[in-house]
Amino acid sequence: MRIISGEYGGRRLKALDGDNTRPTTDKVKESIFNMIGPYFDGGIVLDLYAGSGGLAIEAVSRGMDLGICIEKNFAALKIIKENIEVTKESEKFILKKMDANKALEFLKQEGTKLDLVLLDPPYAKQEIVKQLEQMLAYKLLSEDAMIVCETDKSVDLTETIGTLIKTRETTYGITQITIYKQEANND
Repeated sequence: MRIISGEYGGRRLKALDGDNTRPTTDKVKESIFNMIGPYFDGGIVLDLYAGSGGLAIEAVSRGMDLGICIEKNFAALKIIKENIEVTKESEKFILKKMDANKALEFLKQEGTKLDLVLLDPPYAKQEIVKQLEQMLAYKLLSEDAMIVCETDKSVDLTETIGTLIKTRETTYGITQITIYKQEANND
């Protein structure tokens, strides 16, 4: 597993041994970033189920200002920390050990506005619709936020979730990538 492109491109990343996490393959990661970027002009990215941290690190490598990695598994946190060190710019990352739903509460209290959200939950425990509705209720998403959901191909996500509109859906083997964008804000 490696950082594919951007400032940290080519650097190797570690993955957690065992079945606790399912790192996004380089091929799927490259496809995701080609669909949503491939490069960014600043912003904040949230990786709500960080696993190895590879997706958030890739986003920062491609121009995001700050990567927030949320993970509750202690062994995975250690791997994320080591992977962040590979960037030599650990100040561009926030790593929190907490449950995904508690993390949303934390981000609300912090007044965080997210430009990119990466949701790659354990397939059996995904609560994507509920968590996106929570993000909308907490006003965590910037006006032109993008959300990338990585699920099992059998998961059927709705066309809209609140003000989020599905803009793309692609399948790679057993993995389905669904992208949502924030509808124009009428505040």
